[in-house]
Amino acid sequence: MTAVPTARDAGVTGQQPRGRRVVVIPGAPVLLAQYASLTDPVPALRAACREALDWLGDDVRVLADDAQGLRIAGELLGRTPSTSPDADVVVVANGSARRTEKAPGHLDDRAAAFDAHVGDMLDRGDLAGLAGLDHALATELLTAGLGLFTTLADEGWVVQGGGIDRAEDPFGVMYWVVRWQCAS
Repeated sequence: MTAVPTARDAGVTGQQPRGRRVVVIPGAPVLLAQYASLTDPVPALRAACREALDWLGDDVRVLADDAQGLRIAGELLGRTPSTSPDADVVVVANGSARRTEKAPGHLDDRAAAFDAHVGDMLDRGDLAGLAGLDHALATELLTAGLGLFTTLADEGWVVQGGGIDRAEDPFGVMYWVVRWQCAS
């Protein structure tokens, strides 16, 4: 899969009032420095994550399913995350890890359609749709962090613009980098 163009909505790139922001990055261990090799296997993904994270303010809260996700976000942010409910948010999430025969979970024919559906909702900023995903299927497809969108929906976040900066599936795992401009 190739990259999707940078988020194109004026709410992300224009000179409008700032409001709060959300960035979605993958929980890919390959993004951690300790797993880096002499040649970065995901340079474009890493660059997209850093660019999106640099778009956030100084006060950033991280939502992740596990300690590894928190660590990935913290390392890429380069600072200690906030606990403030008024902070910008990083969501550490990725799609299916069952997209190919060599994927961590082996091939599941439902993975591509599921990821396409999730990708469409991420691009539109559809928090209600993301919160209403079939979490049993998401678990079977070895996704990570998709249940965290329920937290944002429950907190009343309203996405006003944004979209997918990058979408790719190296190693048979679906990764997105997403930016959303939200209501204050």
